[in-house]
Amino acid sequence: MDYRESLEFLKHLTKFGFNMGLERIEELTRRCGLPQERLRFFHIGGTNGKGSVAAMVTAILEEAGYRVGLFTSPHLHSYTERMRINGRSIPEERLAKLLTWFRPLLEEMVAAGCEHPTEFEVLTAAALKYFADEGVELVVLEVGLGGAIDSTNVIPASLVSCITNVGMDHMEYLGNSIEAIARVKAGIIKKGGTVVTAARRPEALAVIEDVCREKGATLYVVGRDVTWQEKGVSLSGGELDLKGLLNNYEGLKISLLGRHQLENAATAVTVIEAAVHHHGLMVSEGDIRRGLARASWPGRLEIMHHAPMVVIDGAHNLDGARSLSRSLKELFSYRHLFLVLGILADKEREKVVAELAPLADRVIVTRPNNPRAGDWQSLALMVRRLGVRAEVVADIPDALRHALDIAGPSDLICVTGSLYMVAEAREWLKKLKKEDSI
Repeated sequence: MDYRESLEFLKHLTKFGFNMGLERIEELTRRCGLPQERLRFFHIGGTNGKGSVAAMVTAILEEAGYRVGLFTSPHLHSYTERMRINGRSIPEERLAKLLTWFRPLLEEMVAAGCEHPTEFEVLTAAALKYFADEGVELVVLEVGLGGAIDSTNVIPASLVSCITNVGMDHMEYLGNSIEAIARVKAGIIKKGGTVVTAARRPEALAVIEDVCREKGATLYVVGRDVTWQEKGVSLSGGELDLKGLLNNYEGLKISLLGRHQLENAATAVTVIEAAVHHHGLMVSEGDIRRGLARASWPGRLEIMHHAPMVVIDGAHNLDGARSLSRSLKELFSYRHLFLVLGILADKEREKVVAELAPLADRVIVTRPNNPRAGDWQSLALMVRRLGVRAEVVADIPDALRHALDIAGPSDLICVTGSLYMVAEAREWLKKLKKEDSI
């Protein structure tokens, strides 16, 4: 298969749906030689912030001179983004070659009476094989959904398992309470392992502590065993002082925007220090400082345009909306705020709207480019019930054009509600930026 054909192949795999469980991924990795047994992992889960923490941990390890694989999901613009080695996405032709290699294995599995693996399972197995074949020293593995029966949990062990936090999201798969969701996320904790969490909710932390006791794992809690203090946040990033497990750090600077990223930075440093302490990794204070300063994570409070300023953010649940709301108030100065909003049907739409819409002068409701968009126009009614003006523009580029038409140079446009929508908006805004510079 060439790259175009491999994309069609992946599209074909989506028909096998979202099917949790480890049986298929275990069988698939067995058939491709158990690549996970040749690798060492940092396993990063949690409701919010896991991508940012994964990016920070990866940047620090790269600064320390390690050859690091990073596996994340979903992608913004290309499947190749999901598998990176030292910041470089897998080449298109290499991904095509990898998927071509996997195709007969899938056919053999089905012929042997196994269920067909899902798209995410195939991509997970492909990433593990890619990293193993490339001789990667360390892999930072972001959990897809939940933990216990997420296909990334096919790994036999991890240097550190991290649960950033626990909030209400994906309840149809994970459970309808914080305790139930925490129990699923704690499934990435390994027997005798090392665990880091920044979970603040007492009921979530209690579950994580229980699982660590059951499995004889060592737990470090950010905010208890490691403490940090904000020194400032601005549009150029943030700064914090940190009392870590091994060292104290003054004036750690981060490039990612928002107060919530300070806690993510403290979590990332704790993950690194735990690996240094328990597994002898060689990472210096300078590596930590440089890694945090350069770590980036597109689509999260990312400024895409000036005059008017356009910021995009992948907030898609209530905790994410609260972080975004706080950042909009603290970081930005503007005359009017125009919100371009699209939220998938399986999210807590009313709560997200109640958190964000009152900040706006006008909300432009648009359709996320995803089958789970559902009755997306109903957001406009929710917004109007809050006394805020709402308009409906189905096409995302048209919604952005409309926002740019009505916004003045001192206004702010915020695009949010779904990572899928933010991805399409980001692509369009990048093209616009390119055209403006010609």
